[in-house]
Amino acid sequence: MSAMNPSIRIGIVTISDRASRGVYEDKSGPAIQECLAEILSGNWEPVVRVIPDERPVIEATLIELCDEQGCCLVVTTGGTGPAPRDVTPEATEAVCGKMMPGFGERMRAISLSSVPTAILSRQTAGIRGRSLIVNLPGKPSAIRECLLAVFPAIPYCVDLIEGPYLTTNEAVVKAFRPKSS
Repeated sequence: MSAMNPSIRIGIVTISDRASRGVYEDKSGPAIQECLAEILSGNWEPVVRVIPDERPVIEATLIELCDEQGCCLVVTTGGTGPAPRDVTPEATEAVCGKMMPGFGERMRAISLSSVPTAILSRQTAGIRGRSLIVNLPGKPSAIRECLLAVFPAIPYCVDLIEGPYLTTNEAVVKAFRPKSS
């Protein structure tokens, strides 16, 4: 996007059977939006979805947010554990041309310092066209911890896939870009 059109769209997807049915209030999606509002210094627009743990629905939603809505970043929450209905990483891998395993590795490393069950988490990330998809855990406190851990690399990754230039509030997160960028 050009400097004349600063509209940056970011997908926020809560993957939860119960939240999608209204059985309980989605707290994870709003936690992502709140954290991104602190991290990002420029204007951006959230594109929010709350969907069930159904692989075809997850795949269709990721495709829609990347290809139709033009989100440069799609952040998901939920569905990354070992339970039979946890299929977010599989859906993410199915729609991505390239996987970015370092994101999941970093999130698990950070989470392991807080909770030993972080080893059960299967967060990952991948590239679909000019969009980066990042799977976060479902717990709001873990969302913040993981998003802050990986966000320094996100703006440069978005640069490399020819997305918009993301700027951060350096008091919260300093985006890393090589000196040559």
